[in-house]
Amino acid sequence: RVTDARVIYTHPGSGAETQLLSIAQKQRNTPLSLADALDWLDDPKARLLFNSRSGRSAVQVTATSLMLDDGTIEPRLRLIRPLEASTVPARMMEDTHWLEADRAAFTAAWTAELAEVPEFSETTLHIVAGLLLPIWKQLPQDETRVYRLQTDDGQRIIGRRVSPSWVATTLTADAPKLTAAQVHALVLEGKTVVRLAEGMELHRSRVMGVNRIELSGFLGAAKDRLKADGFFSEIIAWKLRLFCPADSSGIAVLDRLLARCPVTGLHARGGC
Repeated sequence: RVTDARVIYTHPGSGAETQLLSIAQKQRNTPLSLADALDWLDDPKARLLFNSRSGRSAVQVTATSLMLDDGTIEPRLRLIRPLEASTVPARMMEDTHWLEADRAAFTAAWTAELAEVPEFSETTLHIVAGLLLPIWKQLPQDETRVYRLQTDDGQRIIGRRVSPSWVATTLTADAPKLTAAQVHALVLEGKTVVRLAEGMELHRSRVMGVNRIELSGFLGAAKDRLKADGFFSEIIAWKLRLFCPADSSGIAVLDRLLARCPVTGLHARGGC
């Protein structure tokens, strides 16, 4: 269904309009069952985990190691969750709240989380529809495919899909209204720097071959508060850096941060 429609261009001669449409897309969730999660224990290196902060559970298995620029080998782990899996450097686990769990505690946490998974998840597509030719060159050139869609109520839409970062920078005001989930997705996309109050910024960084959400511009005195929010720290090239979890648990971390330090602006960046 179309949840928002904004006119972004009107042809001066004909009055024909170009609209930016936000379309809610529903997809059925297929979480990993408890039985399938426990099957990972066939791997002798697998571990059952429980997060003491969030109450969530995960199965930890080994992942392919990564060779760093200096030739050293970085061991990595894969955390398998009901709806997703993420790969992280093994040493990062020391700065998290993940603890090894017995089978009973893991089963209780996994079962509780499965009960919370909705039947469908909803994502947002952004489509530029209507009169396209006059503004074609102003649209992102990394994806020029034209989409033909039909909503559940029968509305037919033809247009160009655009990214959340393009939408955010196109419609931005001095203080954009973005949710923590929107900020999380926007930064992970890698095309936008999100400016926050107190001079901080969120941006995507690639560290040891993994895309991360990094917080920069923070004061040293704020480090403990930010780590309490859920950010984790690493010393890289003798410099302290803070990162937000890139999986869905990072949304709650950003929610706590944005409650104190709201978004003040957006800046498009030309790379990853």
